[in-house]
Amino acid sequence: MTHLLPIIAAGQIGRKEIRGKNLGPEVTKYQRATSLEPGAWPWCAAFVDWVLQQWLKDPKVVKWLGFKTTTAAQWRPRTALAYGFTKWAEDRPNTVTILPDTATPEPGDIVMYDFSHVGFVDHNQNRLSFLSVEGNTNAAGSRDGDGVWSKVRSRSIARNFLRIHPSQA
Repeated sequence: MTHLLPIIAAGQIGRKEIRGKNLGPEVTKYQRATSLEPGAWPWCAAFVDWVLQQWLKDPKVVKWLGFKTTTAAQWRPRTALAYGFTKWAEDRPNTVTILPDTATPEPGDIVMYDFSHVGFVDHNQNRLSFLSVEGNTNAAGSRDGDGVWSKVRSRSIARNFLRIHPSQA
């Protein structure tokens, strides 16, 4: 089921900021998936929150996750911080595993980078790189971006990967 995450994310490729840095209707849409009011703040984490929010609208996904004591709305992240996904995952050990940067990434894994940025793994290319889909990046791959892009990323800049799986409780 997590293979659907990069598909949803890739559907947003080419969406851009408008009217200034970290602004525009698409950025606002992503930021509304967090716990903060939309504004001129970096939105890579908001993009990941939004993609997960869309993914959880599929009843098959919710069934696959197998929630026993929570709902999809309670489970999903609302963080505006790239590294905030670590705490989110730690609070959900039955459905999210934190993997080291040495792990082989899989489609749908959330990747957190050393430079306080986050996105989705689209697919693993080889032992040195993977393809990702990220919000608030640019052609150069900076976290000070202008839109949603697909990037080839070196595994050496990954801080860790988060893998979502069915409930183990």
